[in-house]
Amino acid sequence: MFPLGAVLLPGEQLPLRIFEPRYAAMLPVVEKNGGEFGVVLIERGSEVGGGDVRSMVGTVARIDRLTDAGPGRYSLLCSGTSRIRVTEWLPDDPYPRALVEDLPEPDTGPVEWSDVLEKRAQLQLLCGQGGRKDPQLRWIASQLAAPVDYGDGDPVTETFRAASDLPLGPADRQSVLESPDPGSRIDVIDAALDDLIAALRFRLRG
Repeated sequence: MFPLGAVLLPGEQLPLRIFEPRYAAMLPVVEKNGGEFGVVLIERGSEVGGGDVRSMVGTVARIDRLTDAGPGRYSLLCSGTSRIRVTEWLPDDPYPRALVEDLPEPDTGPVEWSDVLEKRAQLQLLCGQGGRKDPQLRWIASQLAAPVDYGDGDPVTETFRAASDLPLGPADRQSVLESPDPGSRIDVIDAALDDLIAALRFRLRG
């Protein structure tokens, strides 16, 4: 297991730098067992040194590329593939370990995208207005500038892609990851967009 201060969603890429001895020791075991490991969000604490509080729902990461960066150091490029739930944390000896189970993705049929797309457009417009004075908002607007169409793909894949496209914080991304089905994921994304839009309007008034 690899606890991080960020949430990996299925379908996303994750670059990692390995330098802690515990993860350098974990890497040969991961490679021997198919090149996959679990990633979970650190809710409290630090990525370095252990002693953290970890989420119980995470993502399987697959190693796509591994580069030796010196003694005990490696650069990885990984892909998130599927969701897992931790059923029991084991002792970190010599690296984080857990018993996990796969989280199923029920077939719930098509989902409704109109509210999310409308609020995404509102967020883009507000960021563009504020970006004249705020480079961070200008950057967010640039990330949302490309047109998107989520309705033609698999709802599981597309709801994760929509969450990945948006400037959501770790708590909202974790809520997306923990949502049991695409319809619930849409509700989380929709509520997160409401919060983002309200916060941005308040910021622009100031």
